[in-house]
Amino acid sequence: MEYQSLTNCEEVVMKIVWDAEKELDLSGVTQRVNETYHKEWKPQTVSTFLARLVKKGYLKHYRQGRVFFYQILVSQTDYLENMAKQFLQFWKQENVDIFLEALKKQADFK
Repeated sequence: MEYQSLTNCEEVVMKIVWDAEKELDLSGVTQRVNETYHKEWKPQTVSTFLARLVKKGYLKHYRQGRVFFYQILVSQTDYLENMAKQFLQFWKQENVDIFLEALKKQADFK
């Protein structure tokens, strides 16, 4: 399945949701984004990204009392597989070794 591409900010929010052990609400996502990625995003900013992720089909939300919680519709594995597929289609097969070597260098660097 092809997924709509995500902006860097949308990926940051999705990574927070993927890494969470439970479904998060807006305040939970905002707090984790700011702590994990050293951001100073306001709830309205995070709310905008969450709304875009719902519209793009990555998340769905439901209301519990006065609070909206977000559920994952696209797993991190599915997203990464889709990214890899798009990379290979764009760069062609001959660049896989170059990419893997670059990836290995980055992994060794850290």
